[in-house]
Amino acid sequence: MGKYNALFGAVIFSVFGAVSVDAKAPAVSLRPMPRGVAATEPLTFVAPRQPLAPVFYNATYRPKPNPRRVQAGARVTDVSAALEIATAAIVDAQSVSKPVVSLATSPPVFRSLKPKPRPKSRPAQESKPVQVRTAGFIAPKVPKKLFSSRKGTVCGDRKIKGQTLAPITAKTRGCGIKEPVKITEINGILLSQSPTMNCATAKSLQNWLVNGAVPAVGRAGGGIKSLTTVSDYSCRTRNSKKGAKISEHGKGNAIDVGTINLKNGDRISVLHGWRDRRYGPILKKMHRAACGPFGTVLGPNADRYHQDHFHFDISNRNRPYCR
Repeated sequence: MGKYNALFGAVIFSVFGAVSVDAKAPAVSLRPMPRGVAATEPLTFVAPRQPLAPVFYNATYRPKPNPRRVQAGARVTDVSAALEIATAAIVDAQSVSKPVVSLATSPPVFRSLKPKPRPKSRPAQESKPVQVRTAGFIAPKVPKKLFSSRKGTVCGDRKIKGQTLAPITAKTRGCGIKEPVKITEINGILLSQSPTMNCATAKSLQNWLVNGAVPAVGRAGGGIKSLTTVSDYSCRTRNSKKGAKISEHGKGNAIDVGTINLKNGDRISVLHGWRDRRYGPILKKMHRAACGPFGTVLGPNADRYHQDHFHFDISNRNRPYCR
């Protein structure tokens, strides 16, 4: 074994002994510098390479820059620099006595925080009706004003047109109408003065027109177009005599008719036609036909107070009085 070891050592010596040692040792150790020791030469920071985004030079639509990230044509990428710019702007705008709000924890602000001033004049808004509540109850609404209309149906009959009115009261005992109506048209025949009465009187007038007045006129003058009424509701005594009883007009039970107007323009007047040869018979037929629908029928033969009109009322229906 000693023989072989000597041989191996001779071979090694021959190999390394033949190599010329000309390399010089390094002047600085290759070991990293310990922490806390300043470097002999300044270090250069190389920013990481940013990935390149594809640019389409022939693209029709190109992305727009974000306005929040651009200020005065320069791009702010350093957060601390942006904070300094915003803080300096606020300090310049505010007075020295006012406290400066720290923006250390707030994002940079690039526009004024003041709200826009309100307009001096605002458009007027429509006022809505407000219900007044008192002790948990809704106050009753004020009834609307009533206007006469030819399109309204009253007294439960489609052929009686008019307007329902509020109850009529009077200081004089015996006057007034509990459920008054203002009649404008009955079965297509107009009432010129839109008389006020109760529904019982209106239905009696309709009965007389359909079964008495229209058949009595027939085709003369093209038929009846309208009636001219002389008196309707009026709180007064009979024939306006002092001390007399309250007239049926004061109760809404009466209606006075003075003229029957025809479609061709002719007028059948009670005053001038009662004794006329042409229209006298027609008026007398109307007078007789009213005795039944009405309890009291008065005409020119009754007295001097009824020379120019027919008086109709719904009293005395058990014993009609017709003169």
